[in-house]
Amino acid sequence: MTDARKAPERTGYWTVPVVRGVLAVIPAIVITFSQDHSPELGLVAFGIWALVAGVVVGALGFRLIDDPVIRSLALVGGIVSAVAGLLAFSLPASLPLFLYLVSVWAAVTGFLELYAGLRARGRSAAARDWVAAGVFTAVLAIVFLLLPPDAVTAVGLLGAYLVILGVYLLIGGFSLKWAAKEQDAAPRAAGTEQS
Repeated sequence: MTDARKAPERTGYWTVPVVRGVLAVIPAIVITFSQDHSPELGLVAFGIWALVAGVVVGALGFRLIDDPVIRSLALVGGIVSAVAGLLAFSLPASLPLFLYLVSVWAAVTGFLELYAGLRARGRSAAARDWVAAGVFTAVLAIVFLLLPPDAVTAVGLLGAYLVILGVYLLIGGFSLKWAAKEQDAAPRAAGTEQS
């Protein structure tokens, strides 16, 4: 029988948020330093990022998460991201498509990540990062739904979201790594004490 309090992810899980953070920062930099904030740029940046992040992060999450429900949520989130990335390339670029595609993607993946974080609460240090990333992504969906249809603002907000998410995930990933090192060192230090 499995322990219900067992952390849902393996020790090397810290690499997932770090990789995801790096993948988010790259298109954020492209968007930030591009003078073109057209729907075409937004769809290309979103499409490349969603496709690559969906495949890479979905595969890493599937490999490094032990809890079957959370592993399934990570895999579904990766598939949804990859499909959204493919749709961004295969459909004719337009502002309504950009707003709709990002809104639907953000609503679905934001909910999945938020649910995974709430489910793992109290069992995993990664849960707080899953909740925060889920909230960031859900807020993006709401903003895109309420946003007046303006390409410059929409593409700029996608870039801002990617910067915030990327930096947060990099900090969270390295925090998980350093916390794991401290936990590994604590039992060794306790065993070397003399009475």
